[in-house]
Amino acid sequence: MDRLRELVATSAVLERAKGVVMALTGCAPDAAGEELLRRARAANRTLLEECWITLGGLIPPLRRPGKEPRPVAASDAVPSDPSPHGDTADAETADGETADGETADADQATGSAALGGLGRALVHVGTPQELAVCLLEHLAPETGADAVMIYSRLPVGGLALIGHAGIDETLAEQWQRVPPLSGIPALDALRTGEPCWLEDIDADRRQYLLIGDPPDRWLSRAWLPVLTGDAADVCIGVMRGRGGSFGPHARQLLRGVTRLCAGRLRALTARQDQAEDDTAGAVQTVFDSLPSAAMLLTPLRSPTGDIEDYRIDAATTEAVDVVGRTGRELVGRRILECFPSMAGEALWQGSLHTLATGEPYEGEPFASQEVVAGTAQLLTYSVRVARLADGLVITWIRHDSSDRQEQRLADVQRLGNLGWANWNLLSEEVSWSSQVFTILARSPESGPVALADLPRLAVAEDMPALSRAVGELMLRGRPFDVPFRVAASGGIRHLRVVAESVTDVHGTPAEVHGFVQDLTAQRSAELALRRSEQAILTQHGVLTAERSMAARLQHALLPLPTRPVLVAGLRVEVAYLPAQSGLHVGGDWFSVMELPDGDALFVVGDVAGHGIGAVATMAQLRFTAKGMVITGSSLTGALHRLNALLLHSRDSYGTATMVLARYDAAERRLIWAQAGHPPPLLLRGGKVIYLDRPRGMLLGANTSPVYEEAECHLEPGDRLIMYTDGLVERPLEGIDRGLDRFAEAAMTLHTDSPGSLDPLLSAVLEGERRDDVCVVDIRVPVNPE
Repeated sequence: MDRLRELVATSAVLERAKGVVMALTGCAPDAAGEELLRRARAANRTLLEECWITLGGLIPPLRRPGKEPRPVAASDAVPSDPSPHGDTADAETADGETADGETADADQATGSAALGGLGRALVHVGTPQELAVCLLEHLAPETGADAVMIYSRLPVGGLALIGHAGIDETLAEQWQRVPPLSGIPALDALRTGEPCWLEDIDADRRQYLLIGDPPDRWLSRAWLPVLTGDAADVCIGVMRGRGGSFGPHARQLLRGVTRLCAGRLRALTARQDQAEDDTAGAVQTVFDSLPSAAMLLTPLRSPTGDIEDYRIDAATTEAVDVVGRTGRELVGRRILECFPSMAGEALWQGSLHTLATGEPYEGEPFASQEVVAGTAQLLTYSVRVARLADGLVITWIRHDSSDRQEQRLADVQRLGNLGWANWNLLSEEVSWSSQVFTILARSPESGPVALADLPRLAVAEDMPALSRAVGELMLRGRPFDVPFRVAASGGIRHLRVVAESVTDVHGTPAEVHGFVQDLTAQRSAELALRRSEQAILTQHGVLTAERSMAARLQHALLPLPTRPVLVAGLRVEVAYLPAQSGLHVGGDWFSVMELPDGDALFVVGDVAGHGIGAVATMAQLRFTAKGMVITGSSLTGALHRLNALLLHSRDSYGTATMVLARYDAAERRLIWAQAGHPPPLLLRGGKVIYLDRPRGMLLGANTSPVYEEAECHLEPGDRLIMYTDGLVERPLEGIDRGLDRFAEAAMTLHTDSPGSLDPLLSAVLEGERRDDVCVVDIRVPVNPE
């Protein structure tokens, strides 16, 4: 019985292949059978293999009458095409033989046996999934294949996995659909019509998006297009766990496999298309019975994957396009052909959003003039779009006038967060909109309340005012607009009720209508703004008081001389300019004093931060530095002790910069050290230079800093300026630019007369100062007294 079933299946393939030959040549059935047999013998194939190749459409032109056929070598059975990557290792010579004849013959025999077995197995394949299993079974021994995947090109772009073997269902589900992206080897193979050999995993992962979890699960792969005619819509992927290239024998065998599978896949595709046609017909039958206007759309994509149009697969008889076509007349047409203006409307974007996210789209109502019973009427419609599988269902819903008015009223109440209320004072009937129940936090099952009972819903503090307003309205018809509050589960709500009366012929109120509005959000914003303003005013007062206190403390600790000071034969001018922006006082400071031995001490420092804390740290450093130097400490020793002082300080102002300089009047020698401070500026003989800074890190930054001293001999007429960084720093500017600007100004505005420091500062400081500035200007007289 099995042998008979095999014979019947093989005969069916043979008869189909004979039909193809008869259609192409017009010959009789017997002649078609002889032609197939001749071809099989000439190409060293079995008759079944030749039948599959013929069904795949990849047959050479039939010989014309009167001409003898070209002798076909055995190696022509499976032509070896060059690799798309330029591989030529498996290329054949002109006579169809490889360099190693014995190896080629052995491979040829093995490949022929494998193809013959595959040809017989294809007879029993009924689905693409069975084909994948069959291919893996026959390719594993010959090529080392570990998995097979079969992809079909989708009409809308991209690929669909139609068969697989050797991979788990989770991976198959993840790669079920492949969008039309670049870097997909299967798409490249279909586009070029040539196999894509991936044999170097490191290079391939940089060029392609590789299937697998992890991607190096398969170290080598081959993607081969299945050509039917001149095009390829199916691609077969062969995955191998081992690396390395596919040898000449493997490549020839895989190309032969694709030629055999072309015929089988053509038959399977035709059967699938027929099933889809049957499904489409059943869908249209359902749409024929629907009473409203609706259409079923399938997206059509460009080669880049963008949706460029939709195909109408089903339509109801109520669906009418711009030229009057309805129902089945629309099926198969493009949506932009039937509704050209749709591309520029919100409906197009809404459809794209629904297709991408699955969220239904409901368009705004629109008016359309139509002829109903011979009379032109303006009707209102709304459009709804919902996703169905990979397509869309678009429906037009017509609204009558009462529906439109009700919808508009509901929209107004929702947007304004208000609801209408009506009280009939004669019949005592009360009606509220649903929004009023929501605003008042009252269950609709409890029903509305009478107008006289409305004040009871308010909090106790607001009940008297609301009661008076309701009483005046019911007795005298006086309208009111009253704010009140109610207690709800989410907290206190701020509401507003507006009402007016309708009187009878005697002027007595008979009916009251009005609305209730929720102003909680607005009131909360007002209260938050008021609290913020109060907090800002309070903070401003605190900062102003702190600035005033810090300024007084600073003036007490750092008195400024009103005229030049003579110290150790030097004339010294001092300037201190507080910052103009902000409310805080900075920590810039200076010291100018004559030491007991007749030398002079000059100090300029800058404490990090502002306010009272910075002033306190400034005072601590200023007096400590003076005390250390007076008691005989060296400059570097003083800096080390000041650094330790800041490191052990508990306040937040833990860093500072400083310049310490000691002047020996007898030798006119200046010894100085610095801790992260800008260098002093020296003007001498019409030139200006910055002194080279000795090593020194800012105070409070390191437990073991290194401080060094430098020496400078001053000459008569020299001018030395010490300063803080507020003089040379500007936002969004490097400090080098500020130093150059200061040097140029000092050179240009230099004079020997007293009071020359003010013009210099005015020229250097432009605009609003963001930091304090402290300057000590030291001059060596030309003719010392």
